[in-house]
Amino acid sequence: MNQPIKTQFPNSIEIHIKREDLIHPFVSGNKFRKLKYNLLQAKIENHQTLLTFGGAFSNHIAAVAFAGKEKGFKTIGMIRGDELEDKVSENPTLSFAQKCGMQLEFISRVDYRLKSEVSFLENLKQKFGHFYLIPEGGTNELAIKGCQEILTKDDAEFDYICCSIGTGGTISGIINSVLPHQKVLGFPALKGDFLKKEIRIFVQNENWELVTDYHFGGYGKVNAALIEFINQFNLENQIPLDPIYTGKMVFGVIDLIKKNYFPAHSKILLIHTGGIQGIQGMNMKLRNKQLPTIDING
Repeated sequence: MNQPIKTQFPNSIEIHIKREDLIHPFVSGNKFRKLKYNLLQAKIENHQTLLTFGGAFSNHIAAVAFAGKEKGFKTIGMIRGDELEDKVSENPTLSFAQKCGMQLEFISRVDYRLKSEVSFLENLKQKFGHFYLIPEGGTNELAIKGCQEILTKDDAEFDYICCSIGTGGTISGIINSVLPHQKVLGFPALKGDFLKKEIRIFVQNENWELVTDYHFGGYGKVNAALIEFINQFNLENQIPLDPIYTGKMVFGVIDLIKKNYFPAHSKILLIHTGGIQGIQGMNMKLRNKQLPTIDING
């Protein structure tokens, strides 16, 4: 569903937002897309167990836990940070995953960096037996195949397609499915433009670029200005935005409009990649820092 933004913009620029966050109540947005073909492949290969990686408030961990339960898989979540092991009850994301039946395994941040190493994965197989591996964030070729289904023929009217970036899978699928007249803008949640290399592994088109000025200090970093923007946007449009990904992207697009980045009469489509489940955990952190919190109800 594409929902128009009520704000009036200069130069007759028009913005709509694709509500991928409404696809599924617990496996929303790009997580639904990324898991779709991976779960089918796991069934084809007769796997009983899914194993994946994620952090304390990971949308991916929550999505795999619920999707696994829904589709009849055992799930194992390798969680970054062994200091979290006795804090599950205080963490809404990890508590949710555990209630869905996910087995949580906490590893040090040093060991977590080895998550792609063959020897590390072999040790996991010795410990847990055979499993279907879903990488951190869910990005692989099957995930990109799912993300290529985000855009439909009804989106042909848009000149620009904008989305946030974590691991690069979602934007890769979008790049592979846009029409020749469309340009894709990606807004990384992490500092730097190193994701260009990762994205180029999966795409051939060149009608895209990364906008690296709206990470707000890096992954998971927010400030009072971003929180105020998210709350005001929700109040005006009745669309909640997560502060890690989509909130920063929408902030960036509107700021670029103010800076005359887009030609007059441009039609822009924003991709809402979900992530709303993480707001509860973010609000806990914001309260601890005595910062304003995100109003989920608008």
